[in-house]
Amino acid sequence: MATVELTAENFESVIGGADLALVDCRTFGPIFEQASEEYPDAVFGKVDTEAEQELAASFGIRSIPTLMIIRDKVVLYAEPGALPAPALKELITKARELDMDEVRASIAEREGAQQAGSA
Repeated sequence: MATVELTAENFESVIGGADLALVDCRTFGPIFEQASEEYPDAVFGKVDTEAEQELAASFGIRSIPTLMIIRDKVVLYAEPGALPAPALKELITKARELDMDEVRASIAEREGAQQAGSA
């Protein structure tokens, strides 16, 4: 699957239904494009942060490029900087291997602890 241009209008419809999605905020070009061909079952989207400032701000993007990996509507990875191809492949593999029920439980536990601490 080739990369998809993401906007505030199409973000939820493109990413929301994806089991695994990678979002490149700006471009680290050929490596991201190559990975999109190697993993056709994942969504690879690009965000033009200048044109989509509201979308970039909603994810707290401050540095370009930034790579995000989203699985089941949970941001698993969001870091600035481009990755070499082997590191990107390893990250995709790790994201796929995660038990998302455990991830959601951990998030709920952390949010519960934060709410209890602020009460």
